[in-house]
Parts: sequence; structure tokens; C-alpha cells
Amino acid sequence: MPFRPDHRFVLRAVFLSIFLFGVIAASRPISAQTPYRILDKWKLDDAGGWDYLLVDSPAQRIYITRGDHVDVVDATTGKLAGTISGLHGTHGIALDTTGKIGWVTDGGGNAVVAFDRATLATVATIPAGTGPDGMVFEPATQTVWAFNGRSKNVTVIDAATEKVVATIDLPGKPEFPVVDGKGIVFDNIEDKSEVVRLDAHSRTLTATWPAGCESPSGLAFDVPGHRLFPVCDGNKMSVIDSNSGKVLANPGIGDGPDAAGWSANHKLAFASSGDGILSVVDTAKPGYPTIESLPTQRGARTMAYDPATDRVYLVTADFGPRPTATAENPRPRPPMIPGSFTILVVGR
Repeated sequence: MPFRPDHRFVLRAVFLSIFLFGVIAASRPISAQTPYRILDKWKLDDAGGWDYLLVDSPAQRIYITRGDHVDVVDATTGKLAGTISGLHGTHGIALDTTGKIGWVTDGGGNAVVAFDRATLATVATIPAGTGPDGMVFEPATQTVWAFNGRSKNVTVIDAATEKVVATIDLPGKPEFPVVDGKGIVFDNIEDKSEVVRLDAHSRTLTATWPAGCESPSGLAFDVPGHRLFPVCDGNKMSVIDSNSGKVLANPGIGDGPDAAGWSANHKLAFASSGDGILSVVDTAKPGYPTIESLPTQRGARTMAYDPATDRVYLVTADFGPRPTATAENPRPRPPMIPGSFTILVVGR
């Protein structure tokens, strides 16, 4: 007698298979299901170069340093919300924890400029070292750390008094800093291919480690996981144990990176590079695989990540032909085409 399956049993098996497939799919990291893509491109008529970006998630603003001023952009519309002006050569941005005051490093003026975040008016100008560049606000000590590229030291400023409370020598040229929120500050030393650790309570340099890659610039930080992510020349990111300084991995990224980002929700590290690639590294998997190399736009080498919206903001522009080199200017930069400055919005 031939075997005849019970149709009710078959249907139950089918439904169970569908349910299990759904559970397995839901348990997979979202990064493996939905890659990042360019969602929007915003144009600003503003001319001139640029350096750091910083997202203020609660205020839905993006701060972009632009030479002698800072553009403040609405993070939902891309419209210019205001300008911090009267500066000389802006680089880094830092914001306090009260939502009231921000700071910008004015490299051309060898100063840190404090501004009111509601009005964008300057409220103080504090002398720093030579060529202040990257900066960060350290919440445990309520201090501002301005890393001086040419004098190779860091100026520490008390946020309440707007006074310099320490100057700490560094072993080389500093780049992008990060903090753990409890009084520890890390910074890349670009010309020595190192990472330094500083104690904000004692205001001392406490460790110097190999970066694990050449000329580190951007730096991201997984604070709970104790992992630093410097991005470097040679198409490499490093993964460093922030407790021991041990290099854990060297994922591949784009060429000419300048910034990095970290998603705590999705356990992803980002690197933006000048060749027009946004690299996405899955830090939850063995070997730290690069799971996406998203084409963006040439020159989009600096970025800011907004964890509230899971969006990456990058900036770049179009350029004309490079001028002929001269003895006075052996490495001339190509001129930016007016009206081409672009903010790229990347998300899922």
C-alpha cells in the first residue's frame, strides 16, 4: 500500500519551516540584510575648503568647519541653519553636555573659540598651542582638549572658567581624539604611526602604542567593547584593544581615509576615504570582515556618524584642473568649482 502523507502534518511542517526561517532571518545582523546606500545629496553655495564634521543628534544639526567660518546645517533638510564667523582657519568641533556651549579650534589664530549654540555667537577666545586641530570634550572632568598639530601638544581648557589648566607634550603630530566618558582620552599620532592614551584626571600621558598601520588619521571608539579603530594609509584600519594596546586586526578599507565612525547598535565601524569609498566593517564577526565598500564621491574622505538615525554624513566638492607647480607653490591644489560643495547622506 503506497504511503499517503497526512496533509495536516505537511501543512504544519510547512508553517513551522516558514516560522523558523523568519526567526533565523530576524536574528541575523541588520548590516547583513540591508546595505548602506546614498539617500540624499545636499548642495551648499558656500565656497572654500573644509575639515571636520560633527553631528549634534539632539539638536539635529551638523557642524562643518570651513576655513574662516563654520557652517551649521539642519540634519533633516540640508539647509544652512547658521554660521559661526570671524575665524581664521577652523578644524575641530566639540560640544558640551549641557547643550549650551560649543568650541572650535581656530588653527589660523592659534586659539580655541567658544560659541553659544543657541545664537552661534562667540563667547570666548582662549589661546592654545600652535596649529590647534582635532578636539574633544571630556565629560568626566568637564574639560576641552585641543590637539595642536604644529606644536605637538594638547591644550586642556576648563569648560566652566574657559581657562587653560594644562599643556601636555605629545610624541608627534596629533590627529583625531576620542574619549571613554570616564576620564580617558585617546589620540592618533600621525607622523609616528602611534596611538596615545591620556588621563584627564591627572592630565598626564599614560601610554604610547603602535597604531598597527601607517599615518593614522581618523579614530573611532567602541567604549563598552574596549576597541579603538584608527584609519590609516595603505588601505588599512586597525582594531586595537584600548586596555592593552594590542592590535587585534587590520581590516581593508578605501584609499586615503581621513575619518572613522562607530555604530554601537549594529557593531559596525566606518571609514571614509578620498577615493570615494565608505568602508563598513562588521566588528561582531571573526576576522573583522569589510562587508561593504560603498561608492560615494571622490574627495569624500571625512565623515560624521549619527547613531540616533544610523546615518553617515560625508562632504566633498568638484574641482577644476590643478594649477602648474611653481617654486613658491610646488604642490598647488586644484580650485573648487563654485556651488559644487556637497553633503552626502548615507543610510539604509
